Amino acid sequence: MACRDLVKVPRTRRDHIAHTFPRVPPPSGPAEFRQALGSLPTGVTVVTAMAPDGPTGATAGAVTSLSLEPPMMLACLDRDSRTLKAARAAGHFGVNGLADGQEELAVRFSSKDPHSEKWRGVDWSESTGMPRIAGSLLWVACELNEEIDGGDHMILTGRVLEAEGAAGDPLVFHRGAYRPLD
Repeated sequence: MACRDLVKVPRTRRDHIAHTFPRVPPPSGPAEFRQALGSLPTGVTVVTAMAPDGPTGATAGAVTSLSLEPPMMLACLDRDSRTLKAARAAGHFGVNGLADGQEELAVRFSSKDPHSEKWRGVDWSESTGMPRIAGSLLWVACELNEEIDGGDHMILTGRVLEAEGAAGDPLVFHRGAYRPLD
């Protein structure tokens, strides 16, 4: 690698310590970008909301804690998501962190099937006014705080109303497949 291919980036403004990173061209398209991001495993969640005609849900990987004080979450949903519309209308959304062995739920909730079909046979209950999937490793109920434009997705921030974790291993998505944590 030639010296001209390196870029100096200051780490902080205060100390101006420089790191060097190789100059890499941007991904040529969405498929290449998705492939690059597939290198990083992510937890698998189902974001849920209650609609007038019943529960809604969508599989989401771009979900994380946002703040400890106050406790807040962040979830990204496709702009055309029916779950996004339901969360807006209800002013709340839930995050169900899936456990190892819940791959079928991840696939089911990633489909465009009608919500009544997605929820058929799913063991769930209502908690803080939102659908909570039985057997999930994580449950977080949120009051919708803000929506932020995120390209083809909307970024939802939410104030945490309730949070509970369970023992067990998470389901992760890595290199295009659902996997147990090994």
